[in-house]
Amino acid sequence: MHDMESLPVPSVQAMVAATGGAHVPPRYLRPEVAADAVASEGEAAIPIIDFERLLLEEEAAAAAAASCRVESARLHAACQEWGFFQLINHGVPDDVIQGMKANIEAFFGLPAETKQQFAQERGQLEGYGQLFVVSEDQKLDWADILYLNTQPPEHRNTRFWPDKPDTLRSTLDAYSAAVKTVADRLLAIMSSNLGLPPEVVASRCSGGGMQSVRINYYPPCAEADKVVGFSPHSDADLLTLVLQVNQVQGLQVKRQDGTWVPVRPLDGAFVVNVGDILQGDDEGFEKLLKEISVQARATPYCARCVVHCVVEDGRRLKKKLTCGGHMSARRERERNNRGVLVHTEDMYAYSSLTVSLDIQT
Repeated sequence: MHDMESLPVPSVQAMVAATGGAHVPPRYLRPEVAADAVASEGEAAIPIIDFERLLLEEEAAAAAAASCRVESARLHAACQEWGFFQLINHGVPDDVIQGMKANIEAFFGLPAETKQQFAQERGQLEGYGQLFVVSEDQKLDWADILYLNTQPPEHRNTRFWPDKPDTLRSTLDAYSAAVKTVADRLLAIMSSNLGLPPEVVASRCSGGGMQSVRINYYPPCAEADKVVGFSPHSDADLLTLVLQVNQVQGLQVKRQDGTWVPVRPLDGAFVVNVGDILQGDDEGFEKLLKEISVQARATPYCARCVVHCVVEDGRRLKKKLTCGGHMSARRERERNNRGVLVHTEDMYAYSSLTVSLDIQT
């Protein structure tokens, strides 16, 4: 099977519409989920970082610069201890965010045959469907996904960009550009936190970096405690910025002690996680980044999305790293550990940023 191919699977949303969601096919059942330890409400929470304060050093006032240094230290600690944080006051205009949310909800409200016009094709991961389905007996996520390359514009394949609703394309263009600005500045701050020139962390990716958008739709499920909206994973990029379209709590982050911590979405905030590329195989750079790496390699951090709704979810690098090379090594580890190929993500080659938008109904 081609590395950039995902086997077609039925739309979960269409299946729920046809059956009422009362029956969950065996391929979606993941009973081990119910056995996982989940932190109780208020027991733990990922850090909250104020982006405006991170930018205050650009001002002349000493008090502003001091506030910036405090927030930069909090960012550094968040990367070191969690690898995840919520980013507030990020500067992406509210009308752009609200427009993106409205267009996503409108797209997934379209008839199944309309959405199917943008389905993945053989040899492609872009489009409407599911990602990384590599065998007929592989367990599936309880989700439908729209996956698109968004930045730079020359990497876009508009064949898979929905033209319905009418404003989706223009809104996604504005949203992806605004998020890229945030990510670029965030990476520069992270680099400076390590005592490096601002451009060094971003230079981890060759090819100038690429942005992709993954829109995840999690339909309601009658057996929500036995399915997973997005399987436990780490991201093969520099950063992932997640926007939760509604306030349904589904994203969970795994702590070093093995406990899953629910992420309570803040309205308009991005959930940011530090990707695998920041833990690459360049020895010199890895030493520089040891404080920002999320966990020891033997126990990499993970994230997953569970479905809750049961009724009507200073130094230059010696070499640059591509996600394709990183994923080849990761796939080998997965083959050795499980004897089964679980992920194929070579389409992320030269990727620096993944933008994820999650919606549960």
